Formats: sequence, structure tokens, C-alpha cells
Amino acid sequence: MNPAGAEQASFLQVAEQAAEAAGAVIRPLFRSKLLVEAKGDASPVTEADRAAERAMRDLIAANFPHHGILGEEYGSERAEAEWLWVLDPIDGTRAFLTGRPLFGTLIALLRHGVPVLGIIDQPVTGERWTGVVGRPTMFVSPMGGTPRCRPCASLAEAELSCTAPDLFAFGDDGRFERLRRAARRVTWGGDCYGYGLVALGLVDVVAESGLKTWDWAALVPVIEGAGGSVTDWLGAPLRLGALGHVLALGDAALLAEAVGLLAAQD
Repeated sequence: MNPAGAEQASFLQVAEQAAEAAGAVIRPLFRSKLLVEAKGDASPVTEADRAAERAMRDLIAANFPHHGILGEEYGSERAEAEWLWVLDPIDGTRAFLTGRPLFGTLIALLRHGVPVLGIIDQPVTGERWTGVVGRPTMFVSPMGGTPRCRPCASLAEAELSCTAPDLFAFGDDGRFERLRRAARRVTWGGDCYGYGLVALGLVDVVAESGLKTWDWAALVPVIEGAGGSVTDWLGAPLRLGALGHVLALGDAALLAEAVGLLAAQD
């Protein structure tokens, strides 16, 4: 991250405060009567997203008025700034809507377009992954767990995770299918939670396409700080403006094999 120690600590402190602020908005709606009665229009989910992002934006702006902010709900402010906060208040809306705790709040800080801090916060289960460049990933959970990716010698031994097969754009589905056939097993569902499981050494590979910056920015420091890697489908580092093809590996030794399957066009 390279700022002075006190500045780095203040970035992390505000990021954690932002996660708490978002959680305070989200928790009361989870499995609530209001949410159940929303059915198709999902208006309480929309308001939860918006209110959680507003809370985070207000907190960040009060502490770092010259920083930029990019969020799923309210777009960008000062996007050209050296430091850019990237926010996704509820990553995994389908899971949230159906009462499954496989969603999370994503908070990232980018410097010159490079992710340097990331938080995956699950406000219902009380789990939080925190990644800062140059430091080991931290994990807090009432259930325990150690943030450390596990070795995996080949895709044939790998647990693969992906949110849903219908989220791939035309052409990407065939490329993913090659990877899926090479893996030991695939588990569907999870959104950002699946990436957290990579950092815990429980999943070996996640591959997805069509992701926006707020979907992937927080994941990079978390997984890299646990010993894994996050790249695009060609093996290049993810930076602001990336096209949204994301490949997360618990063991970077899988990179050549995975990229060989994903990079080739059908």
C-alpha cells in the first residue's frame, strides 16, 4: 500500500467502520417479513443496497474528502483520484432475497487503479475477511477458521466454485465448460462468499465473467494475502478498467493449466 503507517491504519479503520455501518442497515432486513412480502419487485433489497451504500459513502467522504468513490448504486465521484474506494453493499442479491447467508458487503481501496485493501463482510454470520497489500489476510468469525489457501497440484484435484452457469456471456460459457470438465467437482452459488472460501483453503478455483469493478476489487487483496492469486482469464493482474473475467486460484501453480483452458476461443 506504501502510505505511512498511521495513514494505512486509518484507511483500514474507516474500511471496517464502513462495513459495520452497512451491516447495521442490512441485518434488520435479512429474512424479515418485509423482505418475504416483497416477492418480485424486491424493493426492500433495493433500499437496503442504497441505504448501505449511502452510509458507507458518507463515512468515507467525512474521513477522506479528497478520495474518489465508486459504488454499484450511486456511481462514481472523483474517479480520477489517486485513492479510489469501491463499494458493493450487497454482493449476492439472489442469496439475500432467498434468506441464504451467501452474500456479503465488499469494500475495496484502489491506488492508481490497483487494489490495495479489501474487505468481504458477511453481516449476518459475523464473518469478515480483511486483506491489505503486504500483510497476511485476517479473518474474524464466531466459527473460527484460518485464512490460508491450500496447495492443489492439478485441476483434476480442484474444487471449483461459480455463482451460476447462466451468468456467462455467449462464448464465455464454452470456455468455462472446459475448465469445469477438468476440475474434480463444481459447486454453484456463493458470489463473493465463494472467494472467501478460497482464502480459507476450502475451495481451489473460482472463475466468472461479466463482473464489475465493485464485484472483484475487494477480492484481490483478500485472496492474495492468503497465498492465492486473482487474475483475468489470460493470467493478467486485475486493474481498474478490467473486462470482468476473473480467475481466483488458491494455488498459483494452477494458473498455466487454468488459463490454457479459459483463454482459447471456441
